[in-house]
Amino acid sequence: MGSRKADAIVASRGTEKALPEHTRQVNRSLILRTLFHGAAMSRADLARVTGLTRVSVSRIVDDLIAEGLVLEHEPSSGGRVGKPSTSIALNPHAYHVVTLDLSAYAELTGAIMSLDGEVVHSMSVPMDGATGPALLEKVCALASALVKRSTVRVLGVGVGSPGVVNAEGVVREAVAFDWHDLDVGSAIAAVVPVPVHIANDANAAALAARTYGQPAVDDLVLVRIGQGIGSGVVVQGTLVTGHRFTAGEIGHVLIDEDGARCRCGRRGCLEVVAAVPYIRQLLAEPGASATEVLGAAGRALGRVLTPVVTALGLEQVVLSGPEDIVGGVFLEEAKTTIEKQTLAIVTDALDIRVAVRGDDIVLLGGTALVIAEELGIR
Repeated sequence: MGSRKADAIVASRGTEKALPEHTRQVNRSLILRTLFHGAAMSRADLARVTGLTRVSVSRIVDDLIAEGLVLEHEPSSGGRVGKPSTSIALNPHAYHVVTLDLSAYAELTGAIMSLDGEVVHSMSVPMDGATGPALLEKVCALASALVKRSTVRVLGVGVGSPGVVNAEGVVREAVAFDWHDLDVGSAIAAVVPVPVHIANDANAAALAARTYGQPAVDDLVLVRIGQGIGSGVVVQGTLVTGHRFTAGEIGHVLIDEDGARCRCGRRGCLEVVAAVPYIRQLLAEPGASATEVLGAAGRALGRVLTPVVTALGLEQVVLSGPEDIVGGVFLEEAKTTIEKQTLAIVTDALDIRVAVRGDDIVLLGGTALVIAEELGIR
């Protein structure tokens, strides 16, 4: 990504110059964020893009070089007349991040990732039907094993968990795991020597789309379509969690009052119309038409997303799930439904797409969560 793209990203996300008491930390994060989203650049270009003084940039860059977070490259003229300048780039292996995806229903998945989202090592552990405290023990053991395995210093542990997760890392409710007001964050922190950050799995995935997505956008909704349906919403670059941390819980929005019974006890929720088990069941019926089944599911999702996209003025909708389901007809019908049900000015530039890294997007989200909290990279 060139310096022009970095200019645009910094402009859209603000230079965020801070008050004196924490100026240096905020400016440090600003420089890291600029390098993360842009190409290698000189100190002078960093000063121009960020709006910081050259003196401030040089001091902070020198500290970052000493820490190993940024690297200096050989001087290059870059096609310019005059003395060649040394370029500065983020070092993606200065730290690694341990990240966990707890959203599957049969196994726990973890990985060691570089700062730029490369999977260095992955590991899976079967749940073996465990729930409650027994499952939490497995989660803690997996986190500890991955931290110990890393050959590079670990910046933190990021976790994407099903259910309602508050800002303190407490899972308020994850019915499938029999977790109720369980302090998962503190339990993991007790067995690893690094910071732990935990979020709802769909929210983590939305952070991944926002941080690592191409093109980079600041207003989006990511919808995870799996055993259930959930979404994460990012507005002006900030994850929206809501007053009770339930923002994005669209799976139980009523679609059909006379529909199938949902696990929540009601009938006709979005989950029993568009979640993977329901779709697979319909597709397995004799004479089933994939076009009709996937089309109906896509239209149902589109009806639920229309007010979300319209009310928040979103620029991107990302669908994450099995490729044979969320792509093609499903995506097209969701898009067409949104376009039919709201103003053209809302949708004429709306980008609706399938997540590029759907299989590990929650793991990527755990990394995004850690680098946001520990380095200020968003």
